[in-house]
Amino acid sequence: MLTPERVQNIRAQLGTAPLFDAILAETMVEVDAEIAAGIDVPVPRDMAGGYTHERHKRNFFILQKAGVLYQITTDKKYAVYVRDMLLAYAKLYPTLGLHPTNRSYATGKIFWQCLNDANWLVYVSQAYDCVYDFLKPLERTLLEQDLFRPLADFLSVGNPQFFNRIHNHSTWGNAAVGMIGLVMQDKELVDRALYGLKTDNIAEGQKDNDGGFIKQPGQIRAGFLAQLDGSFSPDGYFTEGPYYLRYAIYPFLLFSKALANNRPALDIFGYRDGILKKAVYALLYQTDAQGQFFPINDAQKGMSWLAREVVTAVDLAYFNCGRDPALLSIAALQGTVLLDEAGFTVARDLAKNLGQPFHQKPMEFVDGPDGKQGGVGILRSPYGNNGELCLVLKYSAQGMGHGHFDKLSYALYDETAEVVQDYGAARWVNIDQKGGGRYLRENDTWAKQTIAHNTLVVNEQSNYGGDVETGERFHPDRYFFNTENNAAQAVSAKDQHAYPGTRMHRTMLLLRDSIFEKPLVLDIFRVNSETENQYDLPTWFQGHLLAQNFDYQAQTTTRAPLGTANGYQHLWLEAEGKSPDGNVQITWFGSGRFFTQTTLVAPDDDLIFARLGANDPNFNLRPDPVFIQRKKGLKNAVFVSVIEPHGLYTPVAEIPQNPFPHLTALKLLFESAAYTAVQFTTKNGALWTVLLANENAAESAVHELVAAGKTYRWTGPFTVLKN
Repeated sequence: MLTPERVQNIRAQLGTAPLFDAILAETMVEVDAEIAAGIDVPVPRDMAGGYTHERHKRNFFILQKAGVLYQITTDKKYAVYVRDMLLAYAKLYPTLGLHPTNRSYATGKIFWQCLNDANWLVYVSQAYDCVYDFLKPLERTLLEQDLFRPLADFLSVGNPQFFNRIHNHSTWGNAAVGMIGLVMQDKELVDRALYGLKTDNIAEGQKDNDGGFIKQPGQIRAGFLAQLDGSFSPDGYFTEGPYYLRYAIYPFLLFSKALANNRPALDIFGYRDGILKKAVYALLYQTDAQGQFFPINDAQKGMSWLAREVVTAVDLAYFNCGRDPALLSIAALQGTVLLDEAGFTVARDLAKNLGQPFHQKPMEFVDGPDGKQGGVGILRSPYGNNGELCLVLKYSAQGMGHGHFDKLSYALYDETAEVVQDYGAARWVNIDQKGGGRYLRENDTWAKQTIAHNTLVVNEQSNYGGDVETGERFHPDRYFFNTENNAAQAVSAKDQHAYPGTRMHRTMLLLRDSIFEKPLVLDIFRVNSETENQYDLPTWFQGHLLAQNFDYQAQTTTRAPLGTANGYQHLWLEAEGKSPDGNVQITWFGSGRFFTQTTLVAPDDDLIFARLGANDPNFNLRPDPVFIQRKKGLKNAVFVSVIEPHGLYTPVAEIPQNPFPHLTALKLLFESAAYTAVQFTTKNGALWTVLLANENAAESAVHELVAAGKTYRWTGPFTVLKN
């Protein structure tokens, strides 16, 4: 990872990059404390969060840091520490059988799963490289014969179901075997890492403990290069979502850096038209205004640009992929750098004030290796001083075992927090008291289910019947994505596979005008089916319900679950009502702001308030509120709503500003297979008309529609008119 020439360059320039010097000093204090405490290599017994798990995890972090400190400072105490720790592991490892928990599809030895053993080897291979020349030949022989080669073989030929597939787990496994192979100058291991195992004895359809498929039908290629080919779309979107790209980007980039140093002819950073650079930018753009990743698929909320893996991504992308000054602004927010030439270069250029702002922008990411498996559309509409409304519509592929059944789901953010949420994963990562830090059973029974997302649920069933294998065969399709006009950004997608015989089409717009304090969200969700169904469309609003303009019956003394399966068993029915007025409004308060959703309703629609938490004896779920519009006994239906952010309130001032919405009426002006027209009005009398072509998304197509006695003509898939 560190070449002799670049180490010399760092040593010669110490004192010229303050951030690098500060991190170096902090790391020395941290590692010195570990050296003083002594070496602890316990016999493994715990799940994630338990003592032995966390001790071995701490060990690999400290080993990597100690190795780097030896290279930069030349202080032999760090090399001695690495040597003694590695020898302790070499003594322990031959005595280990499989981890006693036996809870994984690929049980590890040092940890409960092979994935963590691979984490260990990715970090420790760096430490071994740093002290390689310090060690005596007999010590290197001992380490390689008793520890490194057996571990590399265990992760690969010993666990082909872990090593030989397209998955973030396998990325770690490939990188671990390849990196230690480079240090050991073992061509067989490096080739095994790059191209996968020569024999593949994995049965098609075999599942892992995350519910993913270890080998898809027809999957042949494996290894690191296959990961680069199969995990990313042409624009760098990672099929498992940004949370797992954040996790996988570390082995992707670290092994690539090692390959660039040792196998330059491979041109790994140029591979597949620079897919690694694209992946880094795709990761950074899939964030809200706070730099937190959109919780697409299995994801823990709050993961952000500050993660150690993203520090690695920013530093290495800056150093190896073009020196983009916008990356420096993210590095400044991170407040730390790698202790290598990439981190030094970032710190040096920060000291020279070369950074420029990193601008998040509306953009679309396609999914699938060929870019033809749907995608994710991100709309961003700025307002005021540093305000932003950001909408994310998800029409991507299943995302393997970490995917959720959430076709055509959306989430909404302002510059401070979530407004309409995606639940993310039901997991307390590395918290031993909650299932040993693993995914909880509620991740399957709740978080992955369709009702947990802001999208249509048919007959209280989840997409594809909740079956991952079926979901992997299908995907929604992009209809159009248009952000050319900042005042009217739009994204539209269709799906015809999530529910047999049912076609769904969702179009969402961000509308900005001086009439409104902040941008509006218009949502048009059309569904057509061969049979009569019950349709539920939930809105997972974040905040406290303030008001509604319809009567309801509240369940104030007793509560019952809303259903019995597919996530409904986890929802308490809190209130239910109807409205004869054609429009209903709910207003909630969250993060100091007011939000009102105006919804077009029919007299027979059920209007439901529910709350998460039923059938949750271990209190694993958050008690989040939801508003559900239910239509029953229909083949075809159109759901239309507008979300209007407005006003603010602070506890200090105690004076609400603009707490009431400006939108007064919403109606469906026209609906057919070919066209949909929606109108809404505001308090000042302004009339808005949104026209949508449902069957021809060509930008050059000319459309004509007669609705309510008026003729409308426009070009392109949609238009927005204001009177």
